[in-house]
Formats: sequence, C-alpha cells, structure tokens
Amino acid sequence: MRIGVLFIAALLTAPSVVAADAWMGAWVGSAHGPYPAGNAVAQPDLRLVFPGREANDQTFRLIVKPDVWGRSARLRFTNVFGSQPVTFDGVYVGLHQSAGAVVAGTNRPVRFGGKLGVTIAPGEMRYSDPVELNYADGSQMAGRKLAVSFHVPGASGPMTWHAKAMTTSYVTRPQSGAHGSEETSDAFPFTTTSWYFLDAVDMMMPGGTRVIAAFGDSITDGTNSTINGDDRWPDFLSQRVHAALGTNWSVVNAGIGGNQIVAPATYDKAKPNGGGPSALDRLDRDVLSIPGLKVVVWLEGINDLGTSGATAESVIAGMKQGVARLHARGVKVIGATITSSLHSTATHGTAEVDARRKAVNEFIRTGGVFDGVADFDAATLDAATGTLRPEFQPSSSTGGPGDRLHPNRAGYQAMANSVDLKLLRR
Repeated sequence: MRIGVLFIAALLTAPSVVAADAWMGAWVGSAHGPYPAGNAVAQPDLRLVFPGREANDQTFRLIVKPDVWGRSARLRFTNVFGSQPVTFDGVYVGLHQSAGAVVAGTNRPVRFGGKLGVTIAPGEMRYSDPVELNYADGSQMAGRKLAVSFHVPGASGPMTWHAKAMTTSYVTRPQSGAHGSEETSDAFPFTTTSWYFLDAVDMMMPGGTRVIAAFGDSITDGTNSTINGDDRWPDFLSQRVHAALGTNWSVVNAGIGGNQIVAPATYDKAKPNGGGPSALDRLDRDVLSIPGLKVVVWLEGINDLGTSGATAESVIAGMKQGVARLHARGVKVIGATITSSLHSTATHGTAEVDARRKAVNEFIRTGGVFDGVADFDAATLDAATGTLRPEFQPSSSTGGPGDRLHPNRAGYQAMANSVDLKLLRR
C-alpha cells in the first residue's frame, strides 16, 4: 500500500512535460508567378521603377504583418518563378514605424549560412538564419508590422512575386545600391501594393502553438477590402481566434487572386497564368510547408466554375484530392462554401455558373469529406436576389459600387464571424 501511495505522490509532484519551442508560420505571401502576371489592387504604374520588368541594383522594403511574435524570426526568400539566379544582400528586418521608415534601433542584419548574402537558383527557395528580435515582447506586439529590406545587385531577371498584397511597400530607384540598413524612408521614393521574392516569415514560438492557414483565391487574398487595413476575412478570423483562444494560435493567408483548384493542368512560367499554379499544384509548397500547420480553411472554386467553365463534379473531385492530401499529413480541413457571384462578371455572373456553385456548396455542406463547414455563402447571401447582400458590394479598396463578386470589408467581417471557433479546436 505504501509503495502505491508513494507512486501516486510522485506522479502528482513530477514536473509536467513542456513542448520545446519550435518554428511556427507567422506570415505567408504565396508566390504565384513572375511579375507582372497577376491581379494587383491599387498598383502604381511601375514601368519606370522596374524597367524591363526586373529589379536592377535596387532595394526593396516590404511591409508584412506577422500574426504571432517571438524573440527569433526567420525569412524565406523565393526564386520559384525566376529564369536565372538571383542574389540578395544587405538584408535587414526591423519594426515598421510608418511609411517606409523603421523604428530606430530595431533594424537587424539577416544572414544565410552565416553570410550576409545569398544566391538562389531558379525554382528554388531559401530560409535565412534565425534573427534575434530582442524587442519583440509578444504581449505588446499584436498588430505591429515588420519591414523586411533587401538589395538585389545587378539585374534580377523575372521577379517572383505576390501581386495582391493590399499593403503598401517601398522601393528605391533603379541602380541606386543597397539601403536596407537605413532607418529612414529617404531612399525609398516609390511604392507598390505587392510583395516580391519574400514568401514566408516564421517565428520561434512555444511548441503548443497551432497554425491555421486560409487557402483560396482573391476572396481570401482580399480583393475589395481596404488597402493597409488588414481587413480580409482571415484578418478578422485572426482577431476572433486570439480573443477567444489566446496567443498560441497563428492565422496565415495563403490566398492568391485568380487561383483555381484544378487549373491550369500545368503551369508555364514562360506563359504565366494570372492566378498562378492550381491549388493542388501549389499545396505542398504554399500550405503543407508551413511549420506548425494544424488547420486549413479552404475557400475556392468560383474561378474554376467561371474562368475555366469547370463542372461541379471536377471541382468536387479536386476538393476531395486536396482534402485527402491534407488529412494524410494530419491537417484538419474546414470547407468554406463559395459566396455568390450572380450578376457579377461575364464569366462568373451567369445563372448557369450559379447553379454549379450551389451544387458544389451542397457537397461541401453534406458530402462528409470536410472536418467542418464555414458557411460563407449563408453569411453573405441576399436570399431575395441570390446575389451578395447590397451592403457587402461597394468596394472598400478603391471605392465605387464593387463588382458583385468580391465582398467588401463588411462582407469579410461577416464571413469571419460565421466561423464556429469550436471547429478549430476539435
């Protein structure tokens, strides 16, 4: 009896096992092709900034918003859609102040294998060494942004990019040299609403942190939302998740404007598709490679139905294939119903497309393939007309009536509010 009592006492007093800190996805900007193929929003005319559609001895200062913060970060650079090696040097990461400026004293040099530069071959990606962010107290950093600066010496060739950043970043003049170490914005006169060459930021976080990836097309990427407002539906979902579930969750956005589930069958970077490789093609690189990934919320299919004229059956088959691959890696998948595009564009707005959309949504709701359903269609539908609700139509990006395809800020908020957070925890 005494041995049993001692054994139980030992169990009660033994220190609990704490998962070791690990890299977790904090920000994603899925690369979809070579500049300028894609669907940017509110983009300035960049013909004089990038003559020949390439960078040339220029410095970029990209503004990105991590969803979680740790004391150590790493950056992933990509030349996936390039045709020649690209060198990056003078790489720095600091706390964004405003415009193109960095908060004084926060700019840190970034190394690659201990070196202050890296050359990435066409088709390849490369992580940086860890960068210590000793100012990054996680409890105080919510909503803050990073300024990632890097110099491209010489001519870059085709620039791998993410067109629809919905965020202003900054660029120097061509042939102006390296300026990443500078804290002011004086050397960065030009702006862009896209991200180039950088496609991921990870943070060192407690091992129990869980990452949710929003996977989809322009409605996930944020068309019709605000510029610099961080008002896409994944942003609103992030706010709800952190308020309800705490800081050990990260929500990242792997949407690409124009993306489709099954098309194109083959992506040719020499003749680029504006929506990038298909969701099934990019699944490993853009989603399954995210460290700490536990949940995917997948909203996609309207471009298959509208742009490509795909059948509901082919979209459903693609969804089944993608979910099976995610499940095989232990990832939970929440299926999001496709919002209405009725009476929008010539390709997406027909009654025939709407009928196929409804058939896909019926599968998402009742097919038993997904681990849960986020009914974005129900949250945004005007039942009397079959279109997006009138208050969700005017554009929050550039003004005007909107396109009846992409919800605005209010619509994205309604979509995020419709997600049952219990689905994420099960």
